Amino acid sequence: MEHQHALSSQETYDPNQLLDTLRERMKLKNDAALSRVLEVAPPVISKIRHRSLPVGASLLIRMHEVTQMSIRDLRDLMGDRRTKYRLSDAQGKPKSAQEHAG
Repeated sequence: MEHQHALSSQETYDPNQLLDTLRERMKLKNDAALSRVLEVAPPVISKIRHRSLPVGASLLIRMHEVTQMSIRDLRDLMGDRRTKYRLSDAQGKPKSAQEHAG
């Protein structure tokens, strides 16, 4: 059974639109050229196209750096309609000083 990431379960999710738009904007011939510009291995682009790998935060930032497109615009292109995409308030907070004093 193939594992799907949460983003791929969204009906609007289409990473191909994002990748194709990046290729057009940067006048790149193919996905291999796109992978070189984004500094990722070619199989990463293929896995994203086949929806077995999500577009991660670091890749999204790299796309922003090379295109100067906003993160919001990049997310819109791939159909990511989530309004919240950060950690919850409970995650990542340091424990209180009292817990450490024990």
